[in-house]
Amino acid sequence: MRRSTPALALLALTPLALAACTSKSESNSDAIAVTATDTTCDVASNTAATGTTTFSITNNGSKVTEFYVFGEGDRVMGEVENVGPGLTRQLIVSLPEPGTYHTACKPGMVGDGIRADFTVTGDSKSGTDESGRLAEAAAGYRRYVTSQVAALQETAANFVTAIKAGDVAAAKAQYPTTRTYYERIEPIAESFPDDLDPRLDLREVDVEPGRAWTGFHRLEKDLWVTGPQPDTNAMADQLIADLRELSEGIGADGFTVDPIQVAGGAQTLLDEISRTKITGEEDIFSHTDLYDFQANVDGSQAAIASVRPIIDERNPELGTRIDQRFADLDAALAQFRVGDGFVSYDTVTEAQRQELSQKIDALSVEVSQVQGVVAEQQ
Repeated sequence: MRRSTPALALLALTPLALAACTSKSESNSDAIAVTATDTTCDVASNTAATGTTTFSITNNGSKVTEFYVFGEGDRVMGEVENVGPGLTRQLIVSLPEPGTYHTACKPGMVGDGIRADFTVTGDSKSGTDESGRLAEAAAGYRRYVTSQVAALQETAANFVTAIKAGDVAAAKAQYPTTRTYYERIEPIAESFPDDLDPRLDLREVDVEPGRAWTGFHRLEKDLWVTGPQPDTNAMADQLIADLRELSEGIGADGFTVDPIQVAGGAQTLLDEISRTKITGEEDIFSHTDLYDFQANVDGSQAAIASVRPIIDERNPELGTRIDQRFADLDAALAQFRVGDGFVSYDTVTEAQRQELSQKIDALSVEVSQVQGVVAEQQ
């Protein structure tokens, strides 16, 4: 989810990852320049034509920032996270319908961001996928998301049952496997309004003053640190309610899947690993980070698979390189498996973490190119 990023997390980015952050944006002269500081968000143009729009975001501030394009109801149309000071990142977003959208920079990756209106004009571009590739990709990924949410609700119900029964050992065992289904599709959850993702996945360190802390990590602390609290059962019920909201949102008639955003989500999932999984900040109480790590990789791989026919048609060599990088990372993760699970992350040495970081950075270099390949279809 959208979180603040300590300096330690940024140190996990190797030169390979930094290359992925800069090379694409520098090469696109048609991109709308976005200059972000700690207090400003200067978007060079506040209009665009319907279709695909590219933004090139440069962070001239001292804080890590994010850039978003919001649609009606604060639906996330596209996002780029983890833009460190001095870096430039590219965002390609599909805006097929005319109307008023909103751009936002989020210095420190917190709050509602520095927002401005963004007007899209022209004829609707919906339904103009002449080859059918994008429609096939969207349908395939929606099936994947639907299956993951169904499994998430089922495993979460068992997790909550164990909590309410006072069976802490069973709840601990089910915590990381339940989260697996959420972590695979987290970019989709982030696209819904009303802070659905923070309600489900906010870490304690990111809770703003006066805000209620709910979700997986609140229950994680109750299970591993404090023991069940007077409101633990209520927090468990809230988790089920928020997951139901996620399921209903995905099942709604108006819910659509944008393959360009899916391609960006594949990169977002890898960024999640670089920011919080590698450093052990994600599951700080349970040390079950490797489950989340694997889930993010699985989710990224599924997103890539949904657009793979487009990649194979446009840039088959890229697809081959991505396959090899995923295989390398899977092999590196396999050494930490124990039965159906993983070792506690606090037993993984710094040298081993650096090796994993290098594998994920090498994969990120390749995956960062997918969104541009998919956008060529527009």
